Amino acid sequence: MKRDDLLDLNDVLQHPGRELAVDISTELPEEADVELLKPLEGYLEAVSTGNILLLTGSFSTRITLECARCSAPLEVDLDFEVDEQFPVEGTPSSLNPQDYARVVPDEPFTLFDGNSLIVEQLLRQALLLSLPMQSLCEFGWEGDCPIAAARAVQPLSTDAVRPEFGNLSRLLRPEESDS
Repeated sequence: MKRDDLLDLNDVLQHPGRELAVDISTELPEEADVELLKPLEGYLEAVSTGNILLLTGSFSTRITLECARCSAPLEVDLDFEVDEQFPVEGTPSSLNPQDYARVVPDEPFTLFDGNSLIVEQLLRQALLLSLPMQSLCEFGWEGDCPIAAARAVQPLSTDAVRPEFGNLSRLLRPEESDS
């Protein structure tokens, strides 16, 4: 049975130095954590050195994120690079007909089915790692955000969280003179 999300890398693995380049466009249908507004598009290149399988590529998409301050939806263009290395064991069949090279994935989740790459798993991992830590709307942390104001989202003072931090922060500010 042939799966659409598998990229057969066996030819690259059995012939070190041979390169495979493919253009990829996917909607990542299994991804529930990120809402894609346009398909994830880019290219992926694979080459084997005999001991290491090198995967490189560049991808872009447009996604919806949530503002860290006011929770408003944000549309963000996201570009990221793929640069992965996977160990290869065995001797390539082009050099020794009694053996063959195989990928030895050392990931905690499955990225390979034999010598075939599960492309969407790799792209999902790279996409999630490239997401910004805090996405902010045009008002940022400093501006007067009308959405945050409407929701009465105000930053907590240090006194409200832990009073001892408020006392410590007052030590850093010069005291006003009583004169």
